[in-house]
Amino acid sequence: MINDEESCYRAVKSKDRRFDGWFFVGVTSTGIFCRPSCPATTPRRANVRFYPTAAAAQGAGFRACRRCRPDTAPGSPEWNVRGDLASRAMRLIDDGLLDREGVAGVARRMAVSERHLHRVLVQELGAPPLALARSRRAQTARILIETTALPFTEIAFAAGFSSIRQFNDTVREFFGASPTVLRADRTTSIKRSRSATGGVPVVLEPAGTAPGPTPVSLRLATRSPFAGSEVVGFLALRAIPGVETVDPDGTYHRVLRLPSGPAVVALRGAPDHVEARLVLSDLRDLGPAVARCRRLLDLDADPEAVDDALSADPVLRPLVAATPGRRSPGAADGTELLVRAVIGQQVSVAGARTVAGRVAAALGEPLPSSLRATAGVPESLTLAFPDATAIAAADPTTFSMPRARGLALTTACALVADGCVALDPGSDREDVERRLLAVKGIGPWTTSYIAMRALSDPDVFLPTDLGVLRGLANLGGPADPKGAALLAEPWRPWRSYALHHLWGAAGPG
Repeated sequence: MINDEESCYRAVKSKDRRFDGWFFVGVTSTGIFCRPSCPATTPRRANVRFYPTAAAAQGAGFRACRRCRPDTAPGSPEWNVRGDLASRAMRLIDDGLLDREGVAGVARRMAVSERHLHRVLVQELGAPPLALARSRRAQTARILIETTALPFTEIAFAAGFSSIRQFNDTVREFFGASPTVLRADRTTSIKRSRSATGGVPVVLEPAGTAPGPTPVSLRLATRSPFAGSEVVGFLALRAIPGVETVDPDGTYHRVLRLPSGPAVVALRGAPDHVEARLVLSDLRDLGPAVARCRRLLDLDADPEAVDDALSADPVLRPLVAATPGRRSPGAADGTELLVRAVIGQQVSVAGARTVAGRVAAALGEPLPSSLRATAGVPESLTLAFPDATAIAAADPTTFSMPRARGLALTTACALVADGCVALDPGSDREDVERRLLAVKGIGPWTTSYIAMRALSDPDVFLPTDLGVLRGLANLGGPADPKGAALLAEPWRPWRSYALHHLWGAAGPG
């Protein structure tokens, strides 16, 4: 990510927000690190150091700038583009796996030794696994300090710290201020972040006196341009009754199945951020919830790089100009996406939505009454989508689909339930596709769709998809799979984004 330090410094001088999250800037004269777009006076070149991650900057002794808040910058698009060990491990750490299972758990998922994982992450990201996780915990703690009125004791353990002392020491080290000062200073921080992003202020949620669901309101940073309404439109067409719903104002609501329990999230897009309100059964799930929302909306993409590449093609140029910043939506739950893909192999979007709703209604887990009774949770959200174990154990003849397809669905879910296939951002894309293709009744369209959405592959193309062919025909392009595949070759590595442009050009259906 840092191939040319002089180019990085030019980005710093120009306050170029496109590079926020790509790299971080340490200033030796002040001891702080910033985003490239920090509005403070540009430091002298001799006083600047560049780091690939916030954890690397913190490991070098710098604390986060309280003006530009680099710990809340958009994530690096590098993790989505790359599918190597370092990027996969980073995505798992962001999802909280290290906090739950330790370094050994992450190494086991990567099928490498802990020593090798440590060596690769230091080489590629500038920090070992524990430092990356500690940085993530510090960011989670800051969110809770500034957006809830919870006691610091609860925040410390919710963020993953093993003691109050560790929590206090980490917050002071990373942010140059105690938790008390950060909470007292939150009004100033909100004003500064509003001026930097043009966003809506964070809402300070009250701390309940009794145990129960905890609401947290925050902003999810993204890069401009951001075609938020198109992302919500894509999700709305596929919204599973009882699990998802979309308000007339464009707010997307859904139930999340998280490591410590269910949650409900509401997401509403703005030009350069997404307003998020999460109602969590367990505050320890804040980090995983944020990570999954970011993947679902593809918030860490580099839209200018994608648009520049795709607009070079005369077929796609008018589509990119009409909808700059189009995203490739991911998935909040791998099993749910697997079910969607298997059901959608040969039916319409509306038909797949109906069948998925029936599967959810029959096998899903009812939402706890405490969550349903929380203010702001729509009455139509009633259940969490069933997990792989529940679907694998079901009778395939009871599904509203051909018997062969139902059997393919239960067989594939059995592989997920047994751990043979992991549908999360830490998985090897080629390995997942190979294992699923071995299931009778699952073909290349299905595995490619799963790779694009569940595994965040940016370079998937579906030349046999009827919507793709219809979109190309509407644009005067080839209307046959072979011609479509040849036309799409120059669109690498962003063919997933081209796919969404073509689906948009195809119209509803």
